[in-house]
Amino acid sequence: MARIHLDFFSTVLRRCVQAGVILPQNTSGQIGMEGRAQEVFPTLYLLHGMSDDETIWQRRTAIERYAAEKGCAVVMPSTELGWYTDMECGYQQYYTYIAKELPVVCRSFFRGMSAERALNWVAGLSMGGYGALKIGLHESEAFSRAICLSGSYSIENKPSTPYWTAIFGEGAQRIKHTIPYAIERLIAENRPRPAIYMACGTEDALLENNRQTRDLLLKNGFEVEYAEAPGSHTWAFWDAQIERVLGRWIP
Repeated sequence: MARIHLDFFSTVLRRCVQAGVILPQNTSGQIGMEGRAQEVFPTLYLLHGMSDDETIWQRRTAIERYAAEKGCAVVMPSTELGWYTDMECGYQQYYTYIAKELPVVCRSFFRGMSAERALNWVAGLSMGGYGALKIGLHESEAFSRAICLSGSYSIENKPSTPYWTAIFGEGAQRIKHTIPYAIERLIAENRPRPAIYMACGTEDALLENNRQTRDLLLKNGFEVEYAEAPGSHTWAFWDAQIERVLGRWIP
């Protein structure tokens, strides 16, 4: 595996951004006519939580080892505190950057990353769990799987403070940022449905929110594997879960 720190200019955000990348190493020795490795591998876009950045998954989990065993690439971007959302009262388009621009940029840098839907997955924890589910539903033609760990989903219930209002707006503005809206749009547009994995610790304050979101997805006919295990909003729980996802849930 190669571990890469990526700095590049985002046209969407209009500034330089960073991402961590874990890349499978081609050890087959098969080189194409143009001198490039011909290996194609799946890619997991792995999203951080509210207090973190693009380095956190590599610092707090064994994600490189899990990815090596799976033979997949992992892209870990930063959205700062943007909730993977195109802000209502600001100019930063974090959703468009993560969901649309980043995969195209990564595939231009790393030729082994495929645009094939089956080989693209999105995952995240807490704020990133919300982001992963939202992206998986809205961009279901691009991502075949969404992995949502201890997600925070009830956007409509966030308080009307300058911070939350800047991101999600107020009142009716918030509807289009919710998971129920994403479900509604996918069904109305008759798009393919991603396979969904959800997990939450039994001592996590977000447990009921996760159960309600699971029930809503099941009610609307989505394929959901749901797991609860002892634990709270901690890296011990998320490390175990991402290992389970890459080791057993994804074929």
